[in-house]
Amino acid sequence: MNTLPETTDMLPEDLQPSFGADEYQIPNTDKRKLAAYLYLITGVIFVSLSLLFSDSPLVNNGFLISGVCIILFSGYNFFAAVRCSIDEREALQIASVSVGFEIGPASAQLMWRGYRSRPVWRLLTYSSEPTPLQRAVVLLDASTGEVLEQVVEENPEEWVNAS
Repeated sequence: MNTLPETTDMLPEDLQPSFGADEYQIPNTDKRKLAAYLYLITGVIFVSLSLLFSDSPLVNNGFLISGVCIILFSGYNFFAAVRCSIDEREALQIASVSVGFEIGPASAQLMWRGYRSRPVWRLLTYSSEPTPLQRAVVLLDASTGEVLEQVVEENPEEWVNAS
């Protein structure tokens, strides 16, 4: 009888979970301040060139208009640079107090909301029973910890008990 050697699937070395053991860094919109400073400097340079060399054939009113627009965009970037100060663990703790039940399985997703692109945690939580009886969706401001919205309901899903 011809026997084939047994093959097993293995992850390549560079995809092993042990290589990703460092703590995950949450993206932060606070970094927009750097871009805002660069836009501000660029806008000031354009406006200065327009005012200093207004008689030159190489500089026209487009420099002034562009400079003012870039400075306004820099102001928006300063306005939208909101620091994300709450990580997913803290968000789950705040949500567990807010929903009124002990959280079991949960999912946390960071999103940005509104004109300022404020960081907001979107949490889907289930109660901690073996077959969860309740579930909730919570939107939590990631800079202040304020609960923006929440929906708590009985779990309508049918879970198959693995035991």
